[in-house]
Amino acid sequence: MEFSTNGGAGAGLEPETTNQGEAVVIRQVRYDSVVAQALIADALADLGARYGGPGDETPVDPEEFVPPHGAFLVAYLDHQPVACGGWRTFAGDPTVAELKRMYTRPQARRRGVARRVLAAVEESARSHGRHRMILECGQRQPEAISLYLAAGYHRIPDFGYYRGSPEVVSLGRDL
Repeated sequence: MEFSTNGGAGAGLEPETTNQGEAVVIRQVRYDSVVAQALIADALADLGARYGGPGDETPVDPEEFVPPHGAFLVAYLDHQPVACGGWRTFAGDPTVAELKRMYTRPQARRRGVARRVLAAVEESARSHGRHRMILECGQRQPEAISLYLAAGYHRIPDFGYYRGSPEVVSLGRDL
């Protein structure tokens, strides 16, 4: 399934483009697919460089990202996978989605790709009946925090695996 943030899931009404006019294609894939796992490995390496250790130790089951309980999306530029993000149902609450594994490879940053992935993840969650998106990130991810704040997220009480960590930043917004 392909996503278009100007027309909904699979709409394809207008091609998505970066802020530099490049075509962006966003596809739903399995969390445990080769392409998703390569992007996730890059994401965890990035987090590891920022925080030390393995990057993120939050328990994740690939089956949590299978519709209707979740989804995982990959963005392509020039047929190359450059970004990802997904959602899973939060703690069994069918109205809340938790954003996970948002990542953009360095060569695709500052081109609007992450904004498009975030919008597609939100649309996917909304289309599966979720009314709220929540997430955890950290203080050493200022670009991610800026993206989320610009998209209408705001601070919420800490809730997840890193609840109580001095560096956790928990954010949420209604969809």
